[in-house]
Amino acid sequence: MWTLLTLGNLTETFSATRQEIRDREEILPIIRLIDGVNEAVGRVVSVVAIIFAGIIIYDVILRYVFEEPTRWAFDVTKQLFGFYFIMLGGYALRHQAHVKVDLVTARLSHNARRWVEAAGYVIFFFPFTYIFARESWKFAMTSWNQGEVTYGAVSLPVYPLKMAMFVAAVLLLVQGISEFLKLVLNKTDHLEPMEPLDVR
Repeated sequence: MWTLLTLGNLTETFSATRQEIRDREEILPIIRLIDGVNEAVGRVVSVVAIIFAGIIIYDVILRYVFEEPTRWAFDVTKQLFGFYFIMLGGYALRHQAHVKVDLVTARLSHNARRWVEAAGYVIFFFPFTYIFARESWKFAMTSWNQGEVTYGAVSLPVYPLKMAMFVAAVLLLVQGISEFLKLVLNKTDHLEPMEPLDVR
């Protein structure tokens, strides 16, 4: 019942403020900036996949051809993959690549689906990403202060990866703001697939 009331209030609020928000041209550069940052981060971080794939191939060749496996390859690739995985959250959201369960919303009208999705950002997404960012920062600072390293054949610092978690959480949060604004400003009737707002 609370969710339905909240959704109703959000719908009324969006209907009342949509024109006001649309008229505020300063919002459009914010959307462009957020999308641009996550697009750039995604493209740069994608190079990491080539790096850790190369390390794996290198280690396999040394292990099975020359019978001289490396001591560091496993730990390094594990760290690189963690960095690669966590940093692409905002980029994936920017391209609507996250998995969605739309068993209920698929039966709604396009406008209703837009309001439901916007309400989902307010009720679930923003609180989750805020907590994720806050706790990741604490996690990273604890690791930094302790000088945390990996356990294994080589000792690699762990705090860079944990700091990347905080950065990734912030990127995800701000991309969520961008997607929320797109839902409010969207004039089209089509939500699937959700196209980025053309703000050029």
